[in-house]
Order: sequence, then C-alpha cells, then structure tokens
Amino acid sequence: MNDKEKQASPTAAFEAKPRAVIPGNGAPPPLERAPLAYENSAFLNSADGRIIRIVSEFLEPLSRFRHEQIQDTVVFFGSARFRGREEADHALELLENTGSTQAAPSEEQPAKAREIAAGSATELQRKRAVAAVEMARYYEDARRLAQLLTQWAKTIPSRKHRFVVTSGGGPGIMEAANRGAYEAGGKTIGMNIALPFEQRPNPYITPSLNLEFHYFFMRKLWFAYLAKALVVFPGGFGTLDEMFEILTLTQTQKMTKKITVLIYGSEYWKKVFNLDVLVDNGAISPKDLDLFRFADSPEQAFELLRQGLTENYLAGESATAASTHAEGKKSVADEDLMAGWSMDDFLGSDFAASAK
Repeated sequence: MNDKEKQASPTAAFEAKPRAVIPGNGAPPPLERAPLAYENSAFLNSADGRIIRIVSEFLEPLSRFRHEQIQDTVVFFGSARFRGREEADHALELLENTGSTQAAPSEEQPAKAREIAAGSATELQRKRAVAAVEMARYYEDARRLAQLLTQWAKTIPSRKHRFVVTSGGGPGIMEAANRGAYEAGGKTIGMNIALPFEQRPNPYITPSLNLEFHYFFMRKLWFAYLAKALVVFPGGFGTLDEMFEILTLTQTQKMTKKITVLIYGSEYWKKVFNLDVLVDNGAISPKDLDLFRFADSPEQAFELLRQGLTENYLAGESATAASTHAEGKKSVADEDLMAGWSMDDFLGSDFAASAK
C-alpha cells in the first residue's frame, strides 16, 4: 500500500464527520446522501480501488485513441537525460534524473571549451563534453527520422492515422521524436509516467494524445499494443528495458503481429552490449539476431521502416481490402480500435468469471 492509499480509506468521507448527537426522543438528525461510488475519491485512491485505477489506465487511453482515429504507432525510445540547450552549438545539459526538469550538479555537466582549454575540467566533464556532441546528433537524427516517417504516413490512403510517432512524452530523444512529427504536421503521442520528482510532457505532443500513467505496466501495454515498429535510440536503463522487453515478447511469440525493430547508432549500442556472446554461449539462437536491424542515418532508418511496414502490413492490407470490397464486406481498417474487446481479454477468464 502506498502513502496515498494509507491516507485514504473507503469510509474516509464518513469518518471525517462528527458523530450525530441523538436527541432525547431518540430520532437522529437527517442523514446526508452518500457520495456515488465513482465520485468517492477516498475509495478510488485506496487499495480497494486499485483495480479501478488500473482498468482506467486501459480504458481512458483506448477512448482517446478511438476518438482521434489512431490505428497504429511507431514507438521511439531513447535517453531523456540529455536535452538541447542551443541547437546551433549542440550544447547539452545533463538532467538530474530521467525525465526530471532539474539539471544535474555542475560537476557532472559536460565541460565547456574554455574549461577544457584552461585545464579546469575534470576527466568526467571532458568525457561528457565529447558525448554531448554525439548525443546532440542523435537528437537531430530522431527529429529528422520522425519527420520522414510522418510525411510518408500522411500519404497512405486511410480513414485513420497510420504509424503515428509515439514516445515516452518527456525530454531528450522523446522530445525530438514528437518534435519531428509535429513539424511534419502529423499527430503525435506522448505516454508520460508519474515519477517522484517533477516531470512535465514536452510541448510537441498533440494535446489530445498527451497521456499520463501511474502504472508502468499499463504504459508498457500501450507502447506494445499499437506498435508496428520500434526505433531504439541511445539511452540508459529505461531504454534497455523497453527494447529487450519487446524483443523478448517477439522471440517468445507472445506478439502475434510482426514488428520492425531498429536499433539506431550501432557504434553506441555495440559498446553497450555484445549479443554475439549470447549466441556463442547458447543463451539465444543465432536467428534471434534477425529480430532487429541496426541503422546509422535517418534516411537508412526510414527506408528500413518503410520496407518493414509495407511488407508486413500495407501490402497485405491492400490485397485484403480489394477482396473485401469485391465481396461488399467491411475491411479491418474500418473496424474500431480493439472492436470486440471484452473483460476476459484484459483480466483473464478466471478473474473475469469470478467478478460476474
């Protein structure tokens, strides 16, 4: 039970009021109406209301995606701890925490040119000065790739929005992805997470698609469910977590759809991990390395994305659409998002049956 739940109980609204004083004739005073269950914030914020909060983080985004006519997404992951201060000179500021609005201490920031020339920079500051230029390049590359993808997606004949650029909603690479899609005139999604420290969504997210989650696993569900492709830019723990989770779901065939996974920046990532070691030691199969591709330029990444999305989805949809049109049927693209979804699909048949 978290602190918020400790402070709230389902009967808090009633416990706060003084006990009624019964008059001499034994008749108590009039009783006020009880709050409706869905308006009882004490209950909704309690441990007993957790399942409602979880289901809300499924249904509320679903409602928004349906309203905004979102069919599928391309998800961008990458570091939130760096952000551009001046694009002209690629100076960067290291954040105190992932997604935080507070900067890290000055001794952890990349060294300035004058500090290096004067010999006053520490070894850590010098290393981060070099990394800062590279991270600034990745920011611009993510921005450019999102532009190319969005411009292409807008040309796809569809009643709904296809391959919408989606990010974790914060700064850094996430901001770059949303920014590129915004500059290309497309809708773009931000799935932020409530953290103990201050955090705010980047300004390039489409306002009606600016989402905030409390539960990490519900956020992960929405990242994975609509995604037809994943682009992984340089990042830290969170980026590694999301990348390997998608790869594991694909490897174990828990995802019935085909998903194109691009790992951007081969030089960076090959220093971070060596998957050949896993193959050599039998931890993964050699064919598991085919679950992703490396890319090192926005143009190369875009061509790989376009190829994968076309082969896995657009080509098949065109053939299906022609067939269903000839037969007078409704195509899959015309169906509502997650049409036919039931509580069994979300909670599992055993839990759903016990709740009836």
